[in-house]
Amino acid sequence: MNKEAIKRAKIELARREFFFYCYLKAPNFYKYERKFLVDLCNDLQNFLTSDDEVLILNLPPRHGKSRTVGNLVEWLLGRDINAKIMTGSYNETLSTTFSKNVRNTIQEVKADKDKIIFSDIFSGVSIKQGDGAMNLWSLEGGYNNYLATAPGGTATGFGCSLMIIDDLIKNAEEAYNANVLDKHWEWYSQTMLSRLEEGGKIIIIMTRWVSGDLAGRAIEHYKEEGKKVKHIKMKAVQDDKGTMLCDEILSYESYLSKAKAMGPEIASANYQQEPIDIKGRLYGEFKTYVDLPKEKIVKISAYCDTADTGDDFLCNIIYVDCKDSAYILDVIYTKEAMEITEPMVAEAYKKFNVNIADIESNNGGRAFARNVERITRDKGNYKTVIKWFHQSGNKIARILSNSAWVNANIYMPVDWKNKWPEFAKDIISYQKEGKNKHDDGPDALTGIAEKMTNRNEIRTIDRNSLGIR
Repeated sequence: MNKEAIKRAKIELARREFFFYCYLKAPNFYKYERKFLVDLCNDLQNFLTSDDEVLILNLPPRHGKSRTVGNLVEWLLGRDINAKIMTGSYNETLSTTFSKNVRNTIQEVKADKDKIIFSDIFSGVSIKQGDGAMNLWSLEGGYNNYLATAPGGTATGFGCSLMIIDDLIKNAEEAYNANVLDKHWEWYSQTMLSRLEEGGKIIIIMTRWVSGDLAGRAIEHYKEEGKKVKHIKMKAVQDDKGTMLCDEILSYESYLSKAKAMGPEIASANYQQEPIDIKGRLYGEFKTYVDLPKEKIVKISAYCDTADTGDDFLCNIIYVDCKDSAYILDVIYTKEAMEITEPMVAEAYKKFNVNIADIESNNGGRAFARNVERITRDKGNYKTVIKWFHQSGNKIARILSNSAWVNANIYMPVDWKNKWPEFAKDIISYQKEGKNKHDDGPDALTGIAEKMTNRNEIRTIDRNSLGIR
């Protein structure tokens, strides 16, 4: 086979096989012996024609995840000038760079007759004259083929057949900030998803910083919706013997050096796709129960942390006091107004035959307690003794100092995560360090711990307050 025939064969293969397209562009990186790259390219190509709707891609740094997806965009546009691509990164500079790289590849002018470039593989595909801005451009014969945006950027009037979200979290500080994570999800779900055309596909490229990051939320969201999601997760360190995903890109010695500098939690997130909040969580797995230990029951109690502000949850927990442990019976965890929660809590006290209910009196809690008492009496419940008290201790310090007791001595129903999903989410994700959006659940569990461990505490009382002279 002569040189020209070999060249034509390579061009034809690059049109058909995405990995070979990448190999022609960068043979020193896309080597056939780098099996993870061959697998990645094949998975991406298959995704475009599969019935999977979402692909989530978690790879270590410098292993070609963004580069490969950029190549995929070029290859897709070469094969279909009607494809519409939208990319989003954590700022417009990054997403524009992604866009510019794709545009520059399509616009590349041949300087070496022996080098195969985009126009050789996809002849006739070019950027439309006068429509080649860095963040929004079209192909000749196409319309609005590419838009690069970011949270806070525009997406109005643009529809896409392929949406690519590329690493929205820039550092650990953002990963620890629940408000930032909420804004990412809000931008994705309320702005970006509305731009996806019928039958469109989504690729989310992310370092798995935290379980509540965009990738984590997307996995849960689409699972609940019953949509097909393909999840590709590759770890830099493959086993405890130091086998690496690709020694040429990252050796075990280099990994250990980087991990030592950045710390184990951040290294695990970056290189092993293990969210930092899993290691940084305050609580481990809770003990669960099926049947109550009836022989140990002392009384049925309740602890209620009323909502301080409109963004806080009311958290009322009814539990069985077994002297050295607590078994959770019921949780009310809601942002509803007091006129809704007062009868709700009053009814729960009657239903579960609560003996003693402790209600925090801070920020309107005393009025709440009085109303609950009146309503539960009106319902014929004279069994529950309602006590209100002022909580003056530092909330975070109390939560941290009581966490070991909570984890060791509080038992949840076996299906507690399904029974009380919002409560469970805020308990499980609560961090030892960093900003936690909601601490109402941990605060109420802490209150239970304090009531049970301080019951024998000796207190001094002023004789005059008792009328004793």
